[in-house]
Amino acid sequence: MENILTFLPKNISVKIKELPTPVLDWTEEIRIRINRPIEIMSKGEPYFIPYIVTEEDAEQIINKLANFSFYTLEEELKKGYITIPGGHRVGLAGKVILENGLVKAIRNLASFNFRIAREKIGVANPYIPVLYRNRWRHTMIIGAPQSGKTTLLRDIARIISTGDTKRKIPPLKVGIVDERSEIAGCVHGIPQLEFGPRVDILDACPKAEGMMMLIRSMSPDVLIVDEIGSKKDSEAIMEAANAGITLIMTTHGKSYEEIKKRPNLTEILRSRVFENYIELTRRKGPGTIDKICDENGKERIYKVGVSSG
Repeated sequence: MENILTFLPKNISVKIKELPTPVLDWTEEIRIRINRPIEIMSKGEPYFIPYIVTEEDAEQIINKLANFSFYTLEEELKKGYITIPGGHRVGLAGKVILENGLVKAIRNLASFNFRIAREKIGVANPYIPVLYRNRWRHTMIIGAPQSGKTTLLRDIARIISTGDTKRKIPPLKVGIVDERSEIAGCVHGIPQLEFGPRVDILDACPKAEGMMMLIRSMSPDVLIVDEIGSKKDSEAIMEAANAGITLIMTTHGKSYEEIKKRPNLTEILRSRVFENYIELTRRKGPGTIDKICDENGKERIYKVGVSSG
């Protein structure tokens, strides 16, 4: 939280610090919009601070994000977000500038979404018996936004890279394609979060291209990718699986039954590439595992409904 507050005007950071401790401890997002009150998302619930954000406040935020050099934001503005130290991500909204039908930049920034990256070491430990059975199993994590998918994925990557001597699990090479700079929270290509010694990351790289690049250049044992869903993603996944690489990935959805209806995932599901489907919900907070299914979508006999965070 302290990393984020340094990017905010003092009058806003002071008001945020005045929030009740439970709200601050579980804050997921800080949304700042010109001419509107500050919105805090905590445990999935909105809290509004009765302070109307001014254009001057927004200008101060922009200057701090750009380190007082707007030119340095040019590439980030094409993506619509900036990653800051600590692995936190700042979403941006305003007037979009197009060039040849493509987004060139965002100008007149009017909305900022400071999304807090929460690293929870050990949240994947209870599920190792399912994820690792003589080898790491191809696993897809299914969940709605803010259900804890990336947090769980991040810890799985850490465990694979580090290994586990008690369980006699050797450390393996992990390749992470972090298209939105959200898994590793890289700043200048360097991950801000803990991953162990055997991780290689392609930051801000499209998933399909990134998977093929890592296979050719870094020979990973396991590929980690967030939010798959396009046809190109599916084709790259099939190619990686045929190359003998273990795949652990996330996708948007509420359940295995729901993602079965998505045309771009049809081939993957039909081929039974993935051996585990982990369904996450927010029922008991982000990271609640509701169900674990096998390659056929049948529920595994396993203790469910526990929270991974």
